[in-house]
Amino acid sequence: MKTVKDLMERSAFGVCSYLGDKMGLASARVRMYFIYLSFAALGSPIIIYLFIAFWLNVKRYIKNSRNLRWE
Repeated sequence: MKTVKDLMERSAFGVCSYLGDKMGLASARVRMYFIYLSFAALGSPIIIYLFIAFWLNVKRYIKNSRNLRWE
């Protein structure tokens, strides 16, 4: 079961764990709030989730490109 959970966390872009680390909450609690908000707001938080996932990937790409230049 742990391997399935790890696979889902890696494939979910790490947005909930990133937000949980920044806010000092458990990532499971952030996921629950996100699910509840998605149902209450008819799916509009999904757009915010995808934007944050895109931003984290861009941030990771920039960080990796900086490290490659100095090596």
